[in-house]
Parts: sequence; C-alpha cells; structure tokens
Amino acid sequence: MKLNPKKTAVIFKAFCDENRIKILQLLTDGEKCACKLLEALNITQPTLSHHMKILLDSGIVNGRKEGKWMHYSISKEGLEKAQEYLDILKEKGE
Repeated sequence: MKLNPKKTAVIFKAFCDENRIKILQLLTDGEKCACKLLEALNITQPTLSHHMKILLDSGIVNGRKEGKWMHYSISKEGLEKAQEYLDILKEKGE
C-alpha cells in the first residue's frame, strides 16, 4: 500500500493539538455527548466544534446526532488506518 500524502496529513492533524488529545483520552472509556466534553475541557462550544470537525474528518472519531446534541466515539477503523500509515513509514525507514 502506498501512502496518500493528503489523507495521511488529515489523519495525523487530528493528533497535533493538546485539546484533541484530551478529547481522545475522554473518549477512550466510551461514547460521550458533546455537552460532557465541553464540561470536561472547559472550552467554548465553537472551539469544541472546530476540534471535532478535524477529528471527524480524520476518521479517528465517529459522530452521531441525538436530539440537539452530537455524541462522539473513537473509530476503531480510523485508528487502524493511522496505525497502518505508521507501519508503512516505519518499514520505509528501516
């Protein structure tokens, strides 16, 4: 498999911010409503939306709407794709 530079950059952009890492940590124990993420992170709703868009676009996080709130969870498939890209880079570097 070859790396697609654009897709790879989108995936790894998800890991390049302290707040996004905190969000991923919060999601490790299961799905969370955006309201719970807001409480835990002490950030504004527009800031959370910005970070969640990046995480959703990367495929690392899944989102589903329930009523007026979004619920987020970690995507196993997204993490596997990120790991696959890391493995390719590792193999090329050896």
